Amino acid sequence: MSVDVRPPALALRGIEKRFGAVHANRAISLTVAAGSIHGLVGENGAGKSTLMNVVYGFHRADAGEMEIGGRLVAPRAPHEAIAAGVGMVHQHFMLVDDFTVLDNILLGAEGGWQLERGRKAARRELTRLAHDYGLDAPLDERVGDLPVGVQQRVEILKALHRGAQLLILDEPTAVLTPREADALFVLLRRLRAEGRAVILVTHKLREVMAVTDEVTVLRQGAVAGNFVTQRTSVEELAACMVGRAVALRPERSAPRRGEVLLEAKGIDVVDARGVRRLKACDLQLHAGEVVGVAGVAGNGQSELLEVLSGMRAPTAGTVTVRGAGGLTAATARSRGVAHVPEDRLRHGVVPGFAAADNAILGYAGNPAYGGRLLDRVAIDAACARLMQEHDVRPARPDLPLQAFSGGNQQKLVLGREIDADPAVLLVGQPTRGVDIGAIEHIHRRLLALRDAGKAILLVSVELDEILALADRIIVLVDGAIVGELARAEATEERLGLLMAGVRDPGAA
Repeated sequence: MSVDVRPPALALRGIEKRFGAVHANRAISLTVAAGSIHGLVGENGAGKSTLMNVVYGFHRADAGEMEIGGRLVAPRAPHEAIAAGVGMVHQHFMLVDDFTVLDNILLGAEGGWQLERGRKAARRELTRLAHDYGLDAPLDERVGDLPVGVQQRVEILKALHRGAQLLILDEPTAVLTPREADALFVLLRRLRAEGRAVILVTHKLREVMAVTDEVTVLRQGAVAGNFVTQRTSVEELAACMVGRAVALRPERSAPRRGEVLLEAKGIDVVDARGVRRLKACDLQLHAGEVVGVAGVAGNGQSELLEVLSGMRAPTAGTVTVRGAGGLTAATARSRGVAHVPEDRLRHGVVPGFAAADNAILGYAGNPAYGGRLLDRVAIDAACARLMQEHDVRPARPDLPLQAFSGGNQQKLVLGREIDADPAVLLVGQPTRGVDIGAIEHIHRRLLALRDAGKAILLVSVELDEILALADRIIVLVDGAIVGELARAEATEERLGLLMAGVRDPGAA
């Protein structure tokens, strides 16, 4: 049996990082073997992204040492980490929407003053890489016009083009369809076989079990455990992350379906390019039920949420709340419709505002907050209470929201909308980028709302989540509702057939 004598792809010893009073990384030591896929998991705010940003040179460690490929390094900026062989694909892509794919990849690495020569050489190399690794991306198209799955390919191509031997992926499947995620894992295994190392930062423990060799768990900024993947389990990892046993499937009672609270009839949406995004959709939401919307991302789910929340007027059709029409974004909340948008950064928060200000967005007119003259003490107190109830970390209403991890931002938005005690709650991707302990909490809160007689529409790309929460499931394909299943009838196989456009999977 041969012994691998290569130095580790990454070795961290005693890494410390603080942001003021926040102790983000506490004496972290870990080793990532060359030619391996290493999982990095932990609760939201556990310090995962901070640690990876230290490795990538975005942050400088306050103490500790780092070796990359056996060489002691201390990158002061990303270009120094890149030169050491590190590539990173962030959860929110670092791409310029108005630039082409080629220009994004060359940005900062143009290859000298002879730009055209560098572009031609890069085009040849990128064409080869795309062919070899199955990372097809249209080099001359504008990045902002591409689906998120293709944008991720661009980020990976950029890292490989710059010679990454250690590739860090932060929540890479949060924006991918199941098929795209499978293709990504094939690529990661290929990179491992070539001797490169991959660090997979994720909340999806089943993916960790499927693709990694070793796993490091962070809790409250420190290493809580290291595991060989084949010798652990989802349950053990979840307990290590949270510090207690976690219920992976929520307990639920039988639904008590009541009156129709929201109804959509014949909804059509045609976008600015003339593309028909929704096609004659009919939908009823009853009190005391969760209606799940399943489907591959990009099949009309976003447009449906926008119409039902009043953010977008339908091209045709009507939406009524308790029989009253004329729904707009301005009237939705006054009628008891709350909305957790799919893209929290674009539609749910203002990242530069304090957490307390984000906690009242859309509800600033509430007399409890002081009316026209906002009461800062009352607002901060309300935010502190919301943070405690929904375990938002750190519990600092004064911090700008951009200082919080994505999962903690999500918990704040969800808590804000639940706190309004809505009659109808529209939820888009509620657990995207959220850790397993927070998922347990969110699922429990959603089912409690249902049991309290609220109507909930749940849009999720996670079939496990749909099957765990929904009483009734509709499937959208190319903007049309192609089928509906009651909870008792729904399986992943039947839903998968519907998502593939087979309209009647249970028929004889």
